[in-house]
Amino acid sequence: MPFPILAIDTCLGAVSAALAWREGDGGTRVASDWETCRGGHAERLMPMIAVLLAEAGISGRHVRRIAVTLGPGTFTGVRTGIAAARGLALACGAEIVGESSLAVIAAGLDDGDDTGIAVAVDARKGDVFLQLFANARQATTEPLLLPVAEAAARLAGRRWRIVGSAAEHLADCAVKLGAGVVDVLSSVEPDAASLLALAPSLTPLAAVTPLYLRAPDAVPQAGKAVPRAGP
Repeated sequence: MPFPILAIDTCLGAVSAALAWREGDGGTRVASDWETCRGGHAERLMPMIAVLLAEAGISGRHVRRIAVTLGPGTFTGVRTGIAAARGLALACGAEIVGESSLAVIAAGLDDGDDTGIAVAVDARKGDVFLQLFANARQATTEPLLLPVAEAAARLAGRRWRIVGSAAEHLADCAVKLGAGVVDVLSSVEPDAASLLALAPSLTPLAAVTPLYLRAPDAVPQAGKAVPRAGP
């Protein structure tokens, strides 16, 4: 596995970065940083990465693999992380790997018994971003965009830990449909440290594509394009 490995996340309500590198004795060291960030992800991410590189005593050009959350999340947040990964990879020749923000949230949990994990993030407009897992690292669905009622119906008849910003609302609906809810964690965000742990097993991406799941609200109005200036 190529080292150093850098992992970054800016998809939702936090910004984080994590770095793994080899020491001279062959041992692996890890450093990470995470903070709540409702805006200005780009302004916080690069200084955070710079601090981690300085701690490792290396420069960005030494990074060999970059892991990034691909979404779902806010449009600005998803774009910020992917743009940073692309720019850094271009500068240092690193390969890029990616994972959903929902899978990274799940990976930060301890494995339980046979209780499933439902990661549910508020997508607004009565919808949730949902991904289901058999355990912290084994997804059983792709990331989905669903109305809350439809998401709750998918949980009926089984025991779940529900995590993410929509966890409480989804849990209330799911219990009414016969789901067993054993734990609800609503204040959970992706953490690049969890993504860093996944990074060695991820396949390098030929194209780094954002996982938005929903088209942007703002689209150009028909016939309202501004004419381009002539040569």
